[in-house]
Amino acid sequence: METILQAKGIDREYVIGKSRLEVLRGASLEVRTGETLSIMGASGSGKSTLLHVLGGLDKPSSGEVFFRGKSVYAMSPARRAEFRARSVGFVFQAFHLLPELSVLENVILPAMAVGVRMPVARARAKELLGEVGLGERMLHRPQELSGGERQRVALARALMNEPEVVLADEPTGNLDSKTGERVLHYLFRLVLGRGHGLVLVTHSRELASRCSRKLHLKDGLLT
Repeated sequence: METILQAKGIDREYVIGKSRLEVLRGASLEVRTGETLSIMGASGSGKSTLLHVLGGLDKPSSGEVFFRGKSVYAMSPARRAEFRARSVGFVFQAFHLLPELSVLENVILPAMAVGVRMPVARARAKELLGEVGLGERMLHRPQELSGGERQRVALARALMNEPEVVLADEPTGNLDSKTGERVLHYLFRLVLGRGHGLVLVTHSRELASRCSRKLHLKDGLLT
């Protein structure tokens, strides 16, 4: 398996007044094609921060993140934004769907950001919504959907540009167990079926056990 994404010696600290908060200390990992990697840790352990650093959203205090051997934070801001749009799919706990847009329009948005023609983007979005079981709901607004349906929309949106790696931050944290199970079914099936890499942060041992590799984050240290 090829290495897609690699982090080396990541430190991340925040200055709060006169004090420093050390969130990550020397974190290193690799994400390979077709593998699922879970990162476990308690709330506040830095899991989301690590995911944001991996995805080009939060520059580390020191250390490097590489995508296919190229330093993510050595890229210009414009090139890094393109990297996020084309190569990384984000699935957040809180969905982050735009309420004024339809389900179909929400899924199309990432494709428009990278200049995909509208007929191609619409066809792709409809295909993905069909794959997550929402082909009949694509013209609805997000607020007309259940929590599980909204998360499936968010998953379709994350896969819109065929990213090489998907970063999922507690994707079932706001869902009941039955609904969460259905979301996980689609998440694993669609990501692995396309040969993408998956990084899943969670505090659930049961969920982490489904992944091919497991890491633990505690006191800023990744083991």
